[in-house]
Amino acid sequence: MNQAICIYGASSENIPQAYKDAAFECGRLIALAGADLVCGGGKAGLMRCAIDGALSQGGQAIGVLPDFMVQKGWQHPGLSQMICEPSMHARKSRMASLSSAAIALPGGIGTLEELTEIITWRKLNLFRGQVVILNTDGFFDPLIQMLERTVEQGFMHREHLALWQVAATPAQAVSMALEPVTQHEFTQTIS
Repeated sequence: MNQAICIYGASSENIPQAYKDAAFECGRLIALAGADLVCGGGKAGLMRCAIDGALSQGGQAIGVLPDFMVQKGWQHPGLSQMICEPSMHARKSRMASLSSAAIALPGGIGTLEELTEIITWRKLNLFRGQVVILNTDGFFDPLIQMLERTVEQGFMHREHLALWQVAATPAQAVSMALEPVTQHEFTQTIS
């Protein structure tokens, strides 16, 4: 079975070109690495760009969509495989189960929710792959600072900052995603 890297990212088209270029490059590099791309399967925004990048190199692009999105015709027409799920929760669960790593690209509330959920799943050992934040043009700087503040304020242990890595470029993000994970249990605390 091929490695598969899940991409989370914006579905909006009204975003800076630098983010679109980085998403395309991520998809292209995932395909060149021989890994499959798993994503939300949309025909717009950074999902579209990542899919187009993977397909440009003959890669496999697996889209996971909830039924209501398929009924609205929101799926990318070039997907190598489309998987329909009954709900958003089932969609995210399937995307994670298909993937050996995850990369978060810039996005809105949906992307942020997916990123924080996969970090939580990694902490709970429900997801055992790398989690990489692609910080194109410093997009995620405020989130990274907030996560560091959770440690400073005692909401999270310092070791939990190792649940994810931050990449500056698509090449670095894909390389990090392909790194083997050293498995260990993270400290659980009840406040």
